[in-house]
Amino acid sequence: MYVSRVEVTTEHASRYLQQLCKHWSHKFAVVFDAHSGRVPFNDHTQATFSANASTLAIELTTDEEDGGMRMQMVIADHLKRFAFREELRFFWQPA
Repeated sequence: MYVSRVEVTTEHASRYLQQLCKHWSHKFAVVFDAHSGRVPFNDHTQATFSANASTLAIELTTDEEDGGMRMQMVIADHLKRFAFREELRFFWQPA
């Protein structure tokens, strides 16, 4: 199992968390509120989100052989689209 984590600095963490979760709730059994969320992409990959006043933390858990690099890019790309007015930085780290 591979776990990676990123903390994205933004004053809109809760808003972005909710946008991401609502977006994926059309395809997946998403659970979320204003401060946390979980997206089970499939039986082997899930993302959990937590938001505070200045940070959106994302933890990706997967069994994918490449360590979830594709899913890291998918999550980052979606978040960048929602946050087009600001420049977000992603530095995924093994957890």
